[in-house]
Amino acid sequence: FEWTDCKQSILRIHSPSFFIFAPMKKNYDVIVIGVGTMGAAACSHLAKQKVSVLGLEQFDIPHNRGAHHGLSRMIRQSYYEHSDYVPLLKRAYELWHELEDETGCKLLTLNGGLYIGPANGEIVKGSLQAALDHNLPHQHLDRAAISERFPQFSLPDDFEALYEDNAGFVVPELAVGSHVELALRNGAELHGHEAVIDWTTDAAGVSVTTDQTTYQADHLVITAGAWSARLLKSLGIQLTITRQVLGWTTPRQQELFAPERFPCWFIETEPGFGHYGFPILPGQPGFKSALHKPATAVDPDTVERDPQPEDEATIRSALASYIPDANGPLLALRTCLYTNSSDSHFIIDRAPDHHDRLTLATGFSGHGFKFAPVVGEIIADLVSIGKSSHPIDLFSLSRFG
Repeated sequence: FEWTDCKQSILRIHSPSFFIFAPMKKNYDVIVIGVGTMGAAACSHLAKQKVSVLGLEQFDIPHNRGAHHGLSRMIRQSYYEHSDYVPLLKRAYELWHELEDETGCKLLTLNGGLYIGPANGEIVKGSLQAALDHNLPHQHLDRAAISERFPQFSLPDDFEALYEDNAGFVVPELAVGSHVELALRNGAELHGHEAVIDWTTDAAGVSVTTDQTTYQADHLVITAGAWSARLLKSLGIQLTITRQVLGWTTPRQQELFAPERFPCWFIETEPGFGHYGFPILPGQPGFKSALHKPATAVDPDTVERDPQPEDEATIRSALASYIPDANGPLLALRTCLYTNSSDSHFIIDRAPDHHDRLTLATGFSGHGFKFAPVVGEIIADLVSIGKSSHPIDLFSLSRFG
């Protein structure tokens, strides 16, 4: 049997006549609940520190039921959401490249990013402010300059844009898989298809009960994505889970949307929100686009995952208005989940009233994937020394009172 995600990462199993399994351990330094985007990164960084870590995931590792699938996730540095994110992004870029070197898997492609909107909107203004605050290379383009450089867009006369070369995309399935690979290589124990039923903390440690057994540890990390709302209910954290639609269409002239001719893009269609997408990527037929705005609240266990008739309109509206040549026949529709905090900023902190034994990372609100390796590093620091050298005050639980 032979399986490969990257040319450099191949697993071969040569029909052995028997396997010998070691007895399953029950006590660990750290238990991580949820081995998705942030959980896999946390397990990787903890294992690198030679911490005894158990990762528990109710689905496959990786799976397609949360927010770490869809073949591409945008990465950018001129961050309109808040300029305090930029130092974390700089570190994330370093760690993405380190992960590529350690696993031999290509994860990050920087083909440029274009952020478009009205001159008085939040996207261009916020991105420009972040670029200026942190001395990031960028180009501020008016409507004429956008048309000259990227004629694929059809925009109103009052629109402008910020372009940065140091932007692009990460392949999420490979990224999570690479963190998992590194975690296992460094001694982490990861269990798929083992759902957590309950957890407790006390002065002596933590206890986690699953549908199979009970484990003990010194510290607990909860990175369960859309399922964090249930697991963290006792903390009173407000999280809203929403169903988001991703779509792939066939452009009329596919060569116009190749990565070397077309950037990753975001168009502000209402204050602070809009549509985004990617060029046509090698081995990924179709032009991917989606709406970045929290949709209707759902339960992650009962959400409708199959495409619905009305889903296509979610992506068609922006294509018809702004990128008409990409508004061709539909190839695919998929859904993912946003886990939204009340202010759309991340929540990364040690929880109070849990004997300094609980760390959580949640509420990534549809814009967290690009930060995965640095969030993993932050979690490892919070677990091991109770604080991080990274600027994370923006993500503190204390902001909720």
